[in-house]
Amino acid sequence: MKNTAMRFFKPGRYFGLNMTLLIVLLIIGFFWIYPFLWVVFSSLKTQRDMFTSGARLAPEVWEWGNYVRAWTEANFNTYFLNTVIYAAAATAIEVVKSSMCGYVLARYRFPGRNLIYGVILATLFIPIASIIIPQFNLIRAMGLLNTRLGVILALSGGAGALYVLLFTSFFETIPEELFDSAKIDGANFFQQFWLVVPLARPIIATVVIFQFMSTWNEFNIPLVFTLSRPGLRNLAVGMYAFQGEFSVDWTGFAAGTSMSIIPVLLVFFLFQGYFVRGLQGAVKQ
Repeated sequence: MKNTAMRFFKPGRYFGLNMTLLIVLLIIGFFWIYPFLWVVFSSLKTQRDMFTSGARLAPEVWEWGNYVRAWTEANFNTYFLNTVIYAAAATAIEVVKSSMCGYVLARYRFPGRNLIYGVILATLFIPIASIIIPQFNLIRAMGLLNTRLGVILALSGGAGALYVLLFTSFFETIPEELFDSAKIDGANFFQQFWLVVPLARPIIATVVIFQFMSTWNEFNIPLVFTLSRPGLRNLAVGMYAFQGEFSVDWTGFAAGTSMSIIPVLLVFFLFQGYFVRGLQGAVKQ
C-alpha cells in the first residue's frame, strides 16, 4: 500500500499537470455534491437556522428531532414501507419479464420476430407519462385500482423496452455451443434459460439499479392510482405532508428527503461492481 502511494505521488513528467487536474476535479466534485450535502445538513437545523445560515453547512444546534417528526407525524413509516414494497416488487417483475423477453428475441427466429423487435425499439421514444391513462383504465377494469398490486403492475409496465434490448444484446453474444451442449443433456427451454441467467449478472445489476431508482422516485403513478387511499402512497407523494395551508416544514422535508435517499444509495453500492462490469462489457463489444 505504501509503495503504491509513493508511486502515485512520485514526481514525473506529468506530475504537475496531474495534480492540477486532481485539484480542479475535487473542486468541481464539491460543487456537484454540495446541494446534496446542504439538504443533509439542513435536516439537522432548526427552522430559524435553516433560513439564516445561508450557504453554511454546519448547523448551530443539531436538531435530530426533525427525523423523528418526519418519521412519525408525517407518516413516513407507512410511506417508506409502501415504497420498499413497490420498488422491490416492480424491480423483480421487470428483471424476470425483460430477461425472458430478451432471451426469446435473441435465441429464436420466428415469424414476426423483427416486427416485435422494432415495436419494442419504437416504444423507447414514447413518453412514460403518455400511457398513464391507458394504464389507469386497464388497472380499473381489472379491479385493482387503489391497491398495492395495481400500483406494482403499473410501475412494472412502463420503461421495459431498454431492459429488453440490453438482455437481447447480451444473450446474442453467448456461444451457440453452450446451448447445443445443454440440448444434448436434455435441457428444455426453461432449463436452458436458467443456465445462462447467471452469466447475465452485469445486465441484471444494471436493470436493478435503473428500475429501482425509477420506481423509488416515481410520483405520478402512486398519486393517481391511490387517490381514494392515501395510506398506499409512496415517499415521493408523501412529501406533500410537509406542506401546510400557509407554511412548509422545510427542515422536516429535508429530513424526509435524506431518509428517502439512503435505500437508493444502498442498492447502488450493492450492485455497483456488476454495474461497472456491465458497462465495461458493453464498451468492449
